[in-house]
Amino acid sequence: MAGAVLASLVAVPAGAYALAGGEGERDAQIAAPNPSDGARRTSAAPTPGPMRPATHGQLLDGITFAQASDGLEKCLTAERGAPSAPLGEAKDYRIVLAAESASGSVTGDSFHVVGVREHPAGMRVVCDIEDGEASGFSTGTSADDPPDAGPVVPDLNSEGLFQPSTADKGSWKLPFRWAVVGTVEPSVAEVSVSYGDATRQAVLDHGWFVASGVLDRQVTTAPHIKGYDSAGKLLYDSDQDKSWARMLP
Repeated sequence: MAGAVLASLVAVPAGAYALAGGEGERDAQIAAPNPSDGARRTSAAPTPGPMRPATHGQLLDGITFAQASDGLEKCLTAERGAPSAPLGEAKDYRIVLAAESASGSVTGDSFHVVGVREHPAGMRVVCDIEDGEASGFSTGTSADDPPDAGPVVPDLNSEGLFQPSTADKGSWKLPFRWAVVGTVEPSVAEVSVSYGDATRQAVLDHGWFVASGVLDRQVTTAPHIKGYDSAGKLLYDSDQDKSWARMLP
């Protein structure tokens, strides 16, 4: 993880109300619009935020879209001073996943959010929120993909989504929320991810795949990912991908 990140809307009523008179008196008058009012009364345009995921099921563990958006904004704000990546603004991103942090137990006080954008190609950020504050940040683009990458490319730098931190690897906190994300080419119609005893069909969201689940036991084998075309033909198998480690470290 490289480092650690919506805005409030101000609504101005269409008419102005005046209060006048002595105690207990209230004189409400709706001011008719006129040119001079325009100089005094301006409505702040809503600040655009990130786009929603393709399905509600990508917002997990009770995390709302508003919470995920706020978390992404916090991380981007905290990291914007770093010149290592053209982060952009929250409105440039689509949130594809929000889930309880894989580095902690299922308590609801910490979570991560994954935001993606088209420019640079395959740009994604994984952002950790701990007790309302940005605490971790990781970025990646398609430029980081292996030169022989296939039609499905798991995000090699987001292992924190499906395994605990180094300090907890010897004793996982269960139940354990996991997730896997990556990019897919248009030829891919279905992606399945097997982890532990379960196999999940991933959501395909604007060129990305997202799969998640909950483990009730500690595992040593990494998620097994397969991609198929619309006819059911196998296009990708992570067991054949030299860049994807089959065993957890």
